[in-house]
Amino acid sequence: MRPWISAASGALFGLGLLVSGMTDTAKVQGFLDLAGDWDPTLAFVLGGAILPMVLAWRLAARRPASVVGEPFPERPAAKIDAPLLGGSALFGAGWALAGFCPGPAVAALGWSGASGLTFVLAMLAGMLGLDWARRRLPALA
Repeated sequence: MRPWISAASGALFGLGLLVSGMTDTAKVQGFLDLAGDWDPTLAFVLGGAILPMVLAWRLAARRPASVVGEPFPERPAAKIDAPLLGGSALFGAGWALAGFCPGPAVAALGWSGASGLTFVLAMLAGMLGLDWARRRLPALA
């Protein structure tokens, strides 16, 4: 049951990205261009995502387990540290330069051509590289 729910959730998320235009790199970069021709569309998409998630978190807090019967993962520690700040800066820089973040990049793989595939491969290489570095450099863990 869980794989079907996961697939349906992923498909719904990808459809939402496509319908909202968040797979269009020019639209995302237009949002990040505060000094130029600013496009506020992404702010509405982000705002529209916050309300359902607040409701989902409140409902989940009242439940002993997920719909499929598995326990909810523990919440991560709410601490601001160097890895969080560094990762956020790298994520933001990549997002501004490419106009993609992981979800829209995967959703756009079907039509984004070589540039989208290059982004996804580079993203996966970065994830694997960080995992490799964390195993070898305890300070990154």
